Order: sequence, then C-alpha cells, then structure tokens
Amino acid sequence: MTTRKTPLTEWQQAVDQAVRAIPEGKTAGYAQVALRAGKPGAARAVVRALHSLTGAPWWRVIRSDGTLAPQVEGEQAKRLAAEGVVLPSRKGRR
Repeated sequence: MTTRKTPLTEWQQAVDQAVRAIPEGKTAGYAQVALRAGKPGAARAVVRALHSLTGAPWWRVIRSDGTLAPQVEGEQAKRLAAEGVVLPSRKGRR
C-alpha cells in the first residue's frame, strides 16, 4: 500500500467524506458528490479528487446517466456487482 506524501486538500477531504458516506450497494453521480462536498457543479473536480484518494470507495461514483467511465469500467462493474448493484443495460455500447 502506498502512503501519501502530501496531505489532502480541503476539497479532497470533502470529496473523500462524501464518497465514504455512500452506503454499500448504492451509487451517487459525480455531480451529487460535488454537491455533498460543498461545490455544486464541480463534477469534473470530483473526478480529479478521486485520483488522489486512497481507500475511498470510488467505484460507487458513476456518471449521471448511470454508465461507467470506460477507463475503469471493468473494475468498477466488478466491484459494484459484488455489492449487489444492478447497472442499466449496456445495450448498444461498445
């Protein structure tokens, strides 16, 4: 396990807290996390903050349309399925 060399920023801490508050088996959108972290409309900043966090259940954060980001789709789908989350059909997606 790697340890952080720099402390989390206030924003990263807020995102960490918001993500950890998502119950197992549930999901939240990036915009919802931004709102809960105190910055409505900062969905893209949530994505950046998640890259800095260790141990937070990042897989519970999904796109507003219920889909997963292609870069992490396989791992995220596996983790969500293990928690019993049923994702929308991916018909028509590559």
